[in-house]
Amino acid sequence: MVKFASCQYAIELFDGWDAYAAHLERLAGEAVEAGAQLLLLPEYAAMALTGLLPEAERGDLHKSIAAIQPLIPRWLDLCEAIACRHGVWFCPGSAPVLDADGKYRNRAFLFGPQGPAGHQDKIVMTRFEREQWFIAAGTGGLRSFDTPLGRLGILICYDNEFPMLARRLAEEGVELILAPSCTDTEAGYHRVRIGAQARALENQLAVLVSPTAGSAPWSPAVDENFGRAALYVPADYGMPPSGVFVESEALTTQTSRWLIGEIDLEKVAALRLGGQVALYRDWPEQFGL
Repeated sequence: MVKFASCQYAIELFDGWDAYAAHLERLAGEAVEAGAQLLLLPEYAAMALTGLLPEAERGDLHKSIAAIQPLIPRWLDLCEAIACRHGVWFCPGSAPVLDADGKYRNRAFLFGPQGPAGHQDKIVMTRFEREQWFIAAGTGGLRSFDTPLGRLGILICYDNEFPMLARRLAEEGVELILAPSCTDTEAGYHRVRIGAQARALENQLAVLVSPTAGSAPWSPAVDENFGRAALYVPADYGMPPSGVFVESEALTTQTSRWLIGEIDLEKVAALRLGGQVALYRDWPEQFGL
């Protein structure tokens, strides 16, 4: 059994690093106190760091991501310390990271009780990222992470709308896909939701979504946010008929809230052999047309 905590995360404005760090420590502590072993924050959760910048920088789309680069190592140290101190697996979401080739990439990180487990870059960029923000696609491919909780994979937001990415992870033995997300419209939320549910159905695995939420008018990057934290599973024996294992109630919130749940990943995986349907097994048949 895996006790998980997925955050419907509000992008708040903090008065300095200490206030931000105290917020993240407190938020993680709430999930740990509830018994969570796996904590997930959303895509671009690190954009909360732009609130620590002078107004002229945080209010400029391109200046804001450049100006937080010196803060990202400190942020990663904080996230690692939280995971190690509490003995949990912690994906603090993603950040726009400047690589050595001069390009920014949307990178999600994973920490375990012993420290960094690795990272996953977003593979397919949205129009906003390509055309306005100039975030480049990841070049490291897809990665899977072996943990005592099960084999994990990460698909960032839009990547959940592309079936072959999740299929690759499923073929690598991934049992749970972490899906940090950031969508600024209800339509965007529903696209990710539909994609995440479809990936769970097709591959007979679980997909855990953590979204940004609420409004942050001081940030041109994450000013409007809609989304529900959720865990999606195959609609099959022993699972909810809707495929919605658990989901937060409100579409948005101005305060960060955890969705806490517990899932037996072995029961989900067993559906590949004993389910009412065999989608994972039958997947290759469609290519014979």
